[in-house]
Amino acid sequence: MNHILIVDDEAEIRSSLEEILREEGYGVATAGTAAEAITLLQDSPYDVVLLDIWLPDRDGLDVLNDVHALAAGTRPEVVIISGHGTIETAVKATKLGAYDFLEKPLSIDRTLIVLKNAVEARRLRRDNQEFKKQFSAQSVLTGESVPAKALRQQIRLMAPTNGRVLIYGESGTGKELIARAIHAESLRRDSVFVELNCAAIPEAHIEAELFGVRHGAYPVSSTNAPAGPPEKRGTLERADGGTLFLDEVGDMSLKTQAKVLSALDEQLFTPVGGTQPIRVDVRVIAATNKNLEEEILKGNFREDLFYRLNVVPFSVPPLRERKQDIPILVREFLREFGRQYGRPRMEVSEEALEALAQHSWPGNVRELKNLVERVLILNPRALRIERKHLPPLTQRNSARNGDDFSTLQQARDAYERDYILKKMDEAKSNVSRAAELLGLERSHLYRKMKALGIGVRE
Repeated sequence: MNHILIVDDEAEIRSSLEEILREEGYGVATAGTAAEAITLLQDSPYDVVLLDIWLPDRDGLDVLNDVHALAAGTRPEVVIISGHGTIETAVKATKLGAYDFLEKPLSIDRTLIVLKNAVEARRLRRDNQEFKKQFSAQSVLTGESVPAKALRQQIRLMAPTNGRVLIYGESGTGKELIARAIHAESLRRDSVFVELNCAAIPEAHIEAELFGVRHGAYPVSSTNAPAGPPEKRGTLERADGGTLFLDEVGDMSLKTQAKVLSALDEQLFTPVGGTQPIRVDVRVIAATNKNLEEEILKGNFREDLFYRLNVVPFSVPPLRERKQDIPILVREFLREFGRQYGRPRMEVSEEALEALAQHSWPGNVRELKNLVERVLILNPRALRIERKHLPPLTQRNSARNGDDFSTLQQARDAYERDYILKKMDEAKSNVSRAAELLGLERSHLYRKMKALGIGVRE
C-alpha cells in the first residue's frame, strides 16, 4: 500500500481528500500545520505529500525544503496545492524539488493522475538508489581472497577519476558488474550508465547504435538500415554526462574503431545521416575477453585506440585463481535464490564445498551462480546442499582436477564414490533400492560404501 500525507489548514479539504484517497486504496494521514506534518514525516515514511502552500505556522515552500532535507531513502515526492497559484509560484516550487503543482479547487481526476505518477516516480528513485548500493565496490566482487581485495581497492582508488578504463577478464568473471561498480563510485554516479555490447550487434548496425541515426540516413529499401525507428539517439548521445560501457570492445570492426577513436579524442561525433556534430561529455569503460595486444599484432585492433582505452587497466581474476572465495559465493547465492524460491535458510555441507572448490570453473562466477540455482530447483525438499546434489559434471571435473590423485586406485575410488552417491540420491537413500540400481548385492554395496567412507542412512 502506498501512503499519502495531506497537509492543509482547511479541515474540509483534508477530510474529503482522505475519503477519496482511501477509496482508491491509499493509506492516508493528515496534518493541519507545518509542525504536525514534520512530526509525521519524522515518525513514518510516506510516498507522496500533498502540501498546501499557505499554512498557519509556516510557508509551504519552507516545509518543502525540510522535506528535501530528509534522508534520500525516506524522502517522499511533494505535490504543492494552492488556491492562489501563479506561474511564478509553480516555477519556484518546481525548482525547489516539488514533483508537481495543483491549483484549488482540485480536480479529482487530475489529482489522482498526479498522485499515481508521483508514487511511480518515488518507486523508480528508490529502486535506482538500491541499484547503486548493489553495485558498490564492496558488493560487486564478493570474497576475501587477495585478488578480490586488490580489485575492490583498485575500484575505490580509480572510480572517482575520469580516466578511461579497460577491463580484461574471461567470460563470466563479472566485467559488467565491475564497470557498474566503477560508475556507482564515480563523480558521475547520479548520471546515466549506458551499455553497448559490441559483439551482440550486427556490423551493419553498430555505427547507428553508437552514433545514432538522423531522418533520411537510409533509403527505405536499404538492406543496411538499422532496425527500429528512422531516427534515434545513439548510445554516445544518451550517455552524455555519464558513463558509456563498451562490452566486448575487441569485436568492433576496424572501420568502427576508427570512428570511436575520433569520438574519444574530440568528444564530438556526427550521427549517421546527420550534418551537425554533437559534443558530449562521456567517460568510457571498455571490456574484453580477448588479448588486445595479440589482436593488434594480427591486425584486428587499432593500436592507437588501444592506448586511448587502456588508461586504467583492470584485470578481473578467473574463479579458479580465487577458489578461497567459492564458499562465500556459494552461501551468498544460496541466500539470494533461497529468498527467491521461498527457502531462506539453505545451507551447504563442507563436503559439497570441497567438491566445488576442486572444479576448474571455465564459466567462472556465472557458471557457479547458475549451478547453485539449478541445484535448488532440482532439489526442492533439501534444506542442506550435499555433495550428492551436485551435477555429475561438477563431480567428474573435481575428480580430474590437477594432481589430486597419485594412483589409479584413488581416481577409481573417487569415481565410484560419486556414482554411488548419485544412485543413493535417486533411491532416496534407500540402500536396497540403490543396490538394485547398481546391480549389486545389498551386502556388497554396504561394504563398498563403508570402504569409500559413505555414511549409511537407512
